Amino acid sequence: MKSQFPSAQEYSAQTARYAALTVVDVRAEQAAIAESYSNHVLVDINTDCMRLAVFEGEYRWHQHPDSDELFLVVAGTLQIDLAGGDRLELTEWQSVVIPAGTVHRTRAIGRTVNLTWEKNGAQTVFVGTAT
Repeated sequence: MKSQFPSAQEYSAQTARYAALTVVDVRAEQAAIAESYSNHVLVDINTDCMRLAVFEGEYRWHQHPDSDELFLVVAGTLQIDLAGGDRLELTEWQSVVIPAGTVHRTRAIGRTVNLTWEKNGAQTVFVGTAT
């Protein structure tokens, strides 16, 4: 059975859905997503990209060794577990930067919509259970 999550290679190989100077309706984009997990690149900004993530439940433990990752919650509540046991909780219109190399996993409380910014093609390394 194929995982609902992309492989590390699939994640980093995603390209922007929209070119520069294209108006993107983020509200319409997220409303059109019916599945329990969707994460895709909307646009490129210089050498970075903006992703739209809509999901329920929790994602896998991972890190991005070559890129910081900025989260901005648009709807719902997002918890970010950090290796070592700390947990951050973001509600609508709150943001945080997870530094490159930080092992973390995201957890949506109900349906959560967030925008993330990271290096375009950021490497993702999945890790076992972090404590």
